[in-house]
Amino acid sequence: MERLTSSAPVPPHLRGSIMALGNFDGFHAGHQAVVGRAIARARAERRPVIVATFDPHPVRLFRPDTPAFRLTTLDQRQALFARAGADAMMVFAFTRDLAALDPAAFVRLLSEDMGVAGVVTGEDFTFGKGRAGTVATLRDLGMGAEAVPPVLDGEGVISSSRIRTALQAGDCATATRLLTRPFAIEGVVQHGDKLGRTIGYPTANIDMGPYLRPAYGIYAVRGLLPDGRVLDGAASLGIRPSFDPPKELLEPHFFDFAESLYDQRIEVQLIHYLRPEAKFDGLDALTAQIAKDCDDARQILAGTPHVA
Repeated sequence: MERLTSSAPVPPHLRGSIMALGNFDGFHAGHQAVVGRAIARARAERRPVIVATFDPHPVRLFRPDTPAFRLTTLDQRQALFARAGADAMMVFAFTRDLAALDPAAFVRLLSEDMGVAGVVTGEDFTFGKGRAGTVATLRDLGMGAEAVPPVLDGEGVISSSRIRTALQAGDCATATRLLTRPFAIEGVVQHGDKLGRTIGYPTANIDMGPYLRPAYGIYAVRGLLPDGRVLDGAASLGIRPSFDPPKELLEPHFFDFAESLYDQRIEVQLIHYLRPEAKFDGLDALTAQIAKDCDDARQILAGTPHVA
């Protein structure tokens, strides 16, 4: 799957595309409906299909002090779009210049510069300066645009906001259901203080980067390694209140696994929230609690199917 950027020409074989237009952070069930419709339309018309996304997120440009909120990295989105059947991902560099384009200029960018033949998006999609453009505007400006209605469940519209709220409450089950897969944090394993190794529970330390911060605490997790292996484990996510100075990390311990993962990029799925963070009086109390957490995680994971 190819990754395109809005600052470079679209290759000839990808011009004339149907574009799924949105941000698609998280690529939840509602996003999947939009992209699925774009792919179906493109295949019926024998056209390539491109899924668009914006980086940085528009919120980050206009409110740079907003706490981290991303559900997926660009690399994760690219993999998800490819799995859905898209031919390419278009990354729009969301700059002040792009934000200042009026709707007509944005449509010209799509149709003339990028060769987009048609757009599929959500009903609430807006674009252009002051968010003045809508799906109706796309049509009025000559772009063949199709709007996909929201995907609903028993509690309303499936949205990234609902997923963030669930994760911040430690509700992994709801987040998994709305995403159609577990929320996963991807990062490079870094060297730490290696204390876990000395007490029999080595961890693979990952910086949280731009990701949303789910509820701090202990989780049953699954790790996806670069070679395709899947590992069960338990992880601490938070600031490690038993240690000084506090340092925010995701620290998964994988069961029955002794290989080095340093400098490898892995993905850690949050399967179930076990408990909040706690401060312990000494290593013996901490080690005993870790052993219990691992036992609890093993039991939960034994009954939880793998979801890629």
